[in-house]
Amino acid sequence: MAQPKRKQSKQRSRKRRGANRFIAPQFSKNSDGSLFMMHHVDPVTGIYRGRQVVTSEE
Repeated sequence: MAQPKRKQSKQRSRKRRGANRFIAPQFSKNSDGSLFMMHHVDPVTGIYRGRQVVTSEE
C-alpha cells in the first residue's frame, strides 16, 4: 500500500476538520414574534414571504 512522502502537519489536519464543523440553523422572526427557519414556511402561521400558503388548523 502506498505511504505518504511527508508527515501531514497539525495545522493542515485541523484546517480540513474545521471545515466540517456543525453550523447552527438560523432563524427569522415573524411579525407576531414567532421564530421559524429561513426559506421555510412558518409552521405556526403557515405564512411564507408574506403570503398565506398553508391553512392552519386551529
